Amino acid sequence: MRVDIAWWDLDGSPQTIDTLRELLRDGTVDEWSHVPGLRLKFWMADRDRNRWGAVMLWQAERPATLPPNRAAQLIGRPPTHRACFEVEATAEGAHTLPQLRCLGAVFAEQESTTASTRGDRTQCTNT
Repeated sequence: MRVDIAWWDLDGSPQTIDTLRELLRDGTVDEWSHVPGLRLKFWMADRDRNRWGAVMLWQAERPATLPPNRAAQLIGRPPTHRACFEVEATAEGAHTLPQLRCLGAVFAEQESTTASTRGDRTQCTNT
């Protein structure tokens, strides 16, 4: 297994954590849900340091073709920091979540009739 980590320092960028959150609500999460070999991708924000990033856990090597990097397109540059590592071990803790798809602050804020509030997580966006 492999893990990729990408971080952007947003200082000097017209984008903010809030504008990048909107990106996730507009279908980006759904695009990544069909990538072969991707076990998990999560996006993260560090408001104190004004950083935005993502972690991708791959079953093996990542495929040559990936969805567009919408964060890089909006921010206007590649990640400030990028690292790739071999996974040495994994553990999954005891939890009550049926799945990890469409969880996080971005979707917790949506209290309308989206798929995530209905419990149907086949799509994360308003459709």
